Parts: sequence; structure tokens; C-alpha cells
Amino acid sequence: MSFSISGKTAIVTGGANGIGLAIGKHFVDKGANVMFADIDEKQLVHELGRNEDGSATRYFAGDLREKLTLANLLSATIDAFDQVDILVNASRQVLPSDPLNPDDDAVEILLNQNLITSLRLTQLVAKRMMKQAEDREEGSAGTIVNLSSIAARRTHPDLMAYSVASAALDQMTRSMAVALAPHRIRVNAVAFGSVMSASLQGTLKENRDYRADIEEHTPLGRIASATELADAVQYLASDGSGFMTGQIMTVDGGRTLLDPVAAPAH
Repeated sequence: MSFSISGKTAIVTGGANGIGLAIGKHFVDKGANVMFADIDEKQLVHELGRNEDGSATRYFAGDLREKLTLANLLSATIDAFDQVDILVNASRQVLPSDPLNPDDDAVEILLNQNLITSLRLTQLVAKRMMKQAEDREEGSAGTIVNLSSIAARRTHPDLMAYSVASAALDQMTRSMAVALAPHRIRVNAVAFGSVMSASLQGTLKENRDYRADIEEHTPLGRIASATELADAVQYLASDGSGFMTGQIMTVDGGRTLLDPVAAPAH
């Protein structure tokens, strides 16, 4: 089986910064057409330049929590590239939460941002993938990769909302994998530990001791680069993982092998 994604078209959400941006650029480097989607149009233009006809790199700016925005994103992708073969749901948010405060709405916010947005876009894109595959009796109709977190399996009160949303995303991945398997669409997820994302970079600037804490609680003793996560996502998007679906692949440097109440995952 090949790990190639050359010639494929991918939508990557959260594509203006950090992990989503790294995955999208990695895909372009590997020969894919990529639609980068994010709410931050200024940052998209800064990173990618203006949209140009014929370019393998395009962007779409909008609030992906809105149903109409999701429909417009899919339409823009089809207009630009005629098809969509890969969806990477990388748009995510991390918020602290107070588990004892009934007025804390972090759980609701993160379920909407990290789960519902991914679910709705998965449903829309899957329908398009099915339509594209109507005349093909064999082969993959498409692949979907969700970005989750090892926080789904760890306990840290300050990150309860993020943990709940991540756990829900894992279960959505499994459920959609079963629902879409008859249509030859695979759905998997990557649960990552400490990766040098935009949010983690900001945290490390504010708390320099936090890096040492992360490294101490990671058997491999370091924070992963965003490119390492992009490699894992490429594998799940390629034919090389053709018999995998509904799986949550862990990329965490061994962190989940240690005490589950150690430093929180980001």
C-alpha cells in the first residue's frame, strides 16, 4: 500500500495556525490540493497569500460553527478542485474549566467548537464523497481524520471541558466509522499529547517551567513538532491505512503510559 496523497484534494480546518497549518502545508508538499479553512482570514492571507486560480493552495475564511459557512466551504472546495477526497478536522479550542462552578459554560463552548463543528462537516463532506464514488465499484471513496487529544483518557479538573469534548470526538469517530464503512469512507482520529501548537507556544511563553514539567512526564522527554503529527495524519489519509477505520491513534511520546494525573495534555 502507498502512503501517497499526491493528486488528492483535502479540506483542513483550523488551517491558519499551528497544527492545522502544519498539516495543510505538509499535504501540499506531498502533492495534494488543500483548502485551508479558518475564521482568521488575516492570518490565512499572511501564511498562504491571496487565492489564485490553478494553485494547489487555497483558503476559505468563516465561522465553522455556522451551518451555512460549512456548506459554503464545501462549495468553494468543489469550485476550486472539483472534488474532495480527504477531510482533516483540525479546528480545536482549549479552555480552562471550573468543574464546581455551575455558571461555567466551557463544556458547552468546547462541545460546540471541537465536536459539533467536526460532526456537521463530516456529514456534509461524506455525502459529497459518496456522490463522487457512485460510478466506482471499488476503492476508497474518501478518508476523514479527526484531531483529538489524550486528554480524553486523562483526568485534570482544570481541563474537564476539553477532556469531555475530546472523549466525545473519539466516540463520534467510532460511530461515523461504522456508519460510513458501507460507503467505503474511513474515519479515524489522532489523539496527541504535547505538540508545539499555537496554544502551547503561548502557554510556554507565559510559564517557562511548564516545558520542563511536560518533558518530565513524557517518556521520550520532549515536545513533538507539528510536522510529526502531520506525518501521522498523512498515514491515516492514505491507502497505507486502508484497513483501518474507527481507530484513535495515539501520538504522545509515551505520555499516557505514565500516571494519569500528571501534567495535563495540550
